[in-house]
Formats: sequence, structure tokens, C-alpha cells
Amino acid sequence: MTKQLRIAVSGLVATYPFGGVFWDYMQYVYGLHLLGHDVLYVEDTGKWGYDPAAQTFVEDGASNAEYLGKQVSALDPSLDSRWFYRDGGGRIYGKTWPEVVDFCKTADLFIHISASCLMRDEYWAAHRVAFLDSDPMYTQSATPDHSNPALGQDERFRADMMRRHDSFFTFGENIGQENCLIPADMFDWIPTRQPVLNDYFAKDIIPVTRRRPVFTTVASWEPTERGPVVNGVSYSGKSTEFLRFIDLPRRVEATLEIALSGKPPITRLMDHGWNIIPAHSISVDPWSYRDYLATSLGEWSVSKNAYAASRSGWFSCRTACYLSLGVPAVVQNTAFADDIPTGRGLLAFDSIEEAADGVRQVLKDPQLHATAAREIALECFDSRRVLSDLVERAMNSKKRI
Repeated sequence: MTKQLRIAVSGLVATYPFGGVFWDYMQYVYGLHLLGHDVLYVEDTGKWGYDPAAQTFVEDGASNAEYLGKQVSALDPSLDSRWFYRDGGGRIYGKTWPEVVDFCKTADLFIHISASCLMRDEYWAAHRVAFLDSDPMYTQSATPDHSNPALGQDERFRADMMRRHDSFFTFGENIGQENCLIPADMFDWIPTRQPVLNDYFAKDIIPVTRRRPVFTTVASWEPTERGPVVNGVSYSGKSTEFLRFIDLPRRVEATLEIALSGKPPITRLMDHGWNIIPAHSISVDPWSYRDYLATSLGEWSVSKNAYAASRSGWFSCRTACYLSLGVPAVVQNTAFADDIPTGRGLLAFDSIEEAADGVRQVLKDPQLHATAAREIALECFDSRRVLSDLVERAMNSKKRI
């Protein structure tokens, strides 16, 4: 039995009430809960939440809180009392603020994911505070050098906030290697991976013969944030990479579908053979999102330009979910292939020729690749292994004074 710890986990589930975002953060919460830890989900961004119906951000987060509570309960009713949300107007839902303060005061670990939390003094009271970078290159480029005397007030605040953490984890498994372009001089980055609830997803695996004969993915055409600039080089999001592979549908005997958000050139994409559907139609809740992934013959996707061009070693949370559902993935190589097995179930590509070949391989023997996909999820992304390692490393880190 794992020693029970009190662990707080930050996230953006209510702020961005979409199916994929739910799994990004709640797999940490539920995975730690299943390991026997006393877990509290904390969402306190200091920002307004997104209203999908109005397609805008709103100050009143009542509906966002309702979404969060409903989906957490659907995941497991035992999590009903294990969440806290403060909306953009300061209104509080779930746990009371005194309960949160007490929890953090006695917490062994606070896991701050994706700079998602407005780190109030009460959160720093945890015995250890770990930062988890799910957005390599963006995170590092947005972290100013604290020693620079020319830093403005906002930059100084970000630098001070980052330096207060006790340990630093990253999805960029290649950071620090000779071929990686991400700055690694400010913090000692510890590689980690997305935890996936393999046992939970096992019941949702659909036989290959009952899946849609379609390769799918879920994507945003371009992130809202400005692309990072590092050493004079500008990096961008997915749009740059999608356009490199725009002719792929003409090279394979397969339907390629993207559930897409943002402002993509839909007509241009469809003229090249892509099937485009609105992302929100399948991301309205975690279960619709999961079913969309599970019913796909495979995933085909690119990464953000910043991940691929920097050779970050980043791997997608979404793709890890596809694999756990026994759905093979043909995805752009960010140098992850140096650490994660590829060739069966997971096929990495750098060129359009390699992308087309990967799709053909899955079409040739979909059952073989489906079985291999699940095996990779069990070997590389299982929440028990990933989270046990993360907690052990975080708790053994040297505490900053």
C-alpha cells in the first residue's frame, strides 16, 4: 500500500469546459486517488472562464462550476467533495476557502500543472510544490532570467513565481539533450509523461471491426498565445505543421478527419480532401470526447511547430488516450521516438512520405496495431507508474528556502 499523502492538483477543467481538457487534469486527480492519496483538485486561475455556448469568456463561473461538479461525479462519486473552483469574479464553488487553506497547510505536495494556478500564499504552504510543464518551449521562453535587472514588473512576478517551486517536471523528455533547442539553463527539468487511467479506459475499448474506418484527431488550428521566440527564431502552433501535410489525403486510401477549433481555412483543407468537423461537437463533455477517440480506426496528427522544430520529446495527452483505448496513432515525431517504442501501434513521422506510410501500415493490419497501441499505453503511460514516480521524485526534491 502506498503511503497516503495529501496532494493538491491544479488545473483548467472548469475554465475550459471541454472533454479533452477534463482528461488532461483529472487523470492526475483520479490516478492519485486510486493510489490511495488524499487528493484535492484546485482551480483558481484568477481569470474568466470560457462559455462554449456564447463562444466567449464570462466573469460568472456558475455554469462552469456546474459542469465541473457534474463531470467529476460521473468519473467517480467518491470525488464529489474533492474539488474547489474560484471563478473570475472571486465566487467560490465546491470546497470552502477555509477548507482549502487547511488542506494546503497540511498538504505534502501541491502539483502546479501548466502554470494553471494563481499561486496564492496559501498554496505555497504545502510541504513541497512541484511545477509540471506540459507545454515545452512555451513555458521556457515565457520564464524570464531572474538575474536580468531590466525585467518589468510582470516579468519579475513570473520569474519569482517559478523560482519558488521545489521541483520542475516536463513533458519535454528531450530537454537538455544536444539536439534539443529548448533553453534548459534555468531549472533542472525532470522528464515525465501523461498519466493514463488504463484500467478505467479498458471497458471503453471497441473491437476494431466496429470502429469507423476513419483516422481522426482533435485540434486547435492555432493557440491563442503568441508563439515563442527563442534565440531569434519564431515558433508557432499546429497550423504551420498541418499545412506541410495538406496533401496527405491524396496520398492514402483512407478518410482523414479533424475535429477542429479556431479559425482554420476550412475550404482549403476540404479541397485537399480533409474531412473537417467542429471540435466542440465531440468535446462537449469527457464522455463524448472519449467515444470519438474510441470509435476511430486510428489517429493521425501533427504537433505544434514549437514542439517538433525544437525536438522537445513532447508527447500528446490526447494521443496517450487513443493508445489506451487500443487505437493506433500515426503522429509527428518530436523526438519522442527516442524514448517511446514505435513501429507498431505508434508510428512516428517527420515527412509526408513517412506519414502516408504510417497510415498504410495501420490499414494493412489494424488489429495488430490496435493490440500494440494498448501495450504501449500500459508500458509507458499507466497512471500508477507515472504518478508514483512523479510523487516520489517530487517528495525527494530539495526544498527551496
